[in-house]
Amino acid sequence: MHRRFPHPARLAGPTLVRALALFFAAGLLLGAAHASELRRTPIVRAVERARPSIVNIKGEKTILEAADGAAEGTIGRRVNGMGTGVVVDPRGYVLTNYHVVAGVRQIQVTLADRQRYIARLVANDSETDLAVIKIDPSEPLSVIDMGTSSDLMPGETVVAVGNAYGYEHTVTRGIVSALHRAVQVSDAQFYDDLIQTDASINPGNSGGPLLNIDGEMIGLNVAVRAGAQGIGFAIPADKAMDVTAKLLGAENARSVWHGLSLATEASPSDSGPRVAVVERSSPAEAAGLRAGDVITAVGDEPVASRLDFQRAVLGHKPGDRLQLSLHREGETIELPLSLAEVPDMHEAWSVIGLELERIPKETFARRHQTRYRGGLTVKAVRPGSPAASQGILPGDVLVGMHVWETISLDNVSYVLKRSDLENFNPVKFFILRDGETLYGYLPVSSRTARRP
Repeated sequence: MHRRFPHPARLAGPTLVRALALFFAAGLLLGAAHASELRRTPIVRAVERARPSIVNIKGEKTILEAADGAAEGTIGRRVNGMGTGVVVDPRGYVLTNYHVVAGVRQIQVTLADRQRYIARLVANDSETDLAVIKIDPSEPLSVIDMGTSSDLMPGETVVAVGNAYGYEHTVTRGIVSALHRAVQVSDAQFYDDLIQTDASINPGNSGGPLLNIDGEMIGLNVAVRAGAQGIGFAIPADKAMDVTAKLLGAENARSVWHGLSLATEASPSDSGPRVAVVERSSPAEAAGLRAGDVITAVGDEPVASRLDFQRAVLGHKPGDRLQLSLHREGETIELPLSLAEVPDMHEAWSVIGLELERIPKETFARRHQTRYRGGLTVKAVRPGSPAASQGILPGDVLVGMHVWETISLDNVSYVLKRSDLENFNPVKFFILRDGETLYGYLPVSSRTARRP
């Protein structure tokens, strides 16, 4: 009697995958152990340090193009996309370029140890071409060591790692060729303030890290100049991390409310993110936080940036309490911050992506010579939101939606909760900017707007 050999699919369980991953990693370490110190150059050590936190991304998307021989209409052509990403949180949050995952049906992520996962798109900012995706790993992931792009020197050595032409974890080296480059990639995509490098950056490298000689990420590879050899570009790490903090902050704002706004830039003396605004009647105000406080830790986790703070909030629910360590006027203090449910006043943020603040009647009349009786200042715009897609900017003043004025937050809630919202959706809005009245249309999901 012959025994049937097990089908390969039956062997490919988590245990076997983990065993193969460990075998593969052990082989790399064994080879490295036998290498002489002369061979283990600073570049080798930099790659070894960063490699576990770099992932490869693949997926299929449909590109619309004109149908050949047709007078009008388009057809969809399926193409296989590829790119790279860096792990920014051990729970599986990955930063990449938005164009790598935009329109992809199933985002396939492969880790350095060959484990594969399906990711979901968490948030994106099309203006900066950045996106955060999420996988659910079986174990905590290695996080990329973050450097700074503020002290880069033209001529210093850099290393690019990515999924070049589908060849996973390809390593190239070069130098910083120039800083603060502006690049027009297409009619729809413009980048400013990029790092220029001659490290080979090819299709598939997008979203991968540009490393310094210490193995720290100082840029996110984003583009290559068509037809030019030795010219590639990367988004500076400081800008990339600032946008990442905003994207994760938007993710947090959907589930919890704390009432803190952190300063975009910290002073050289700050050891963490500085509190810029504490909302009235918020959990942060109840906890005793003040503008100017510097957050240095959340629980046992040190906090050195806005991104660290947003990462510390991720995954928490209303009712959870965070123990904050602060620096205030030369003293170190501890304050408990209890997270709360997102109140109705934040409906504009969750539905259309606007953080609004009422302008006192006298202040509005003094600042704006207009027929409008009042308005709401736009304090922040959530990346990837309907408001962001319409080009609304912080500092704009929302003065009307459809046929109603927006003097108070209640006015906005009234519009968003109307039972006949679909009859005038997308909602026409009016804003004041630099003395002019501008308008646009906000697509609103009535089911989301009228949630209980």
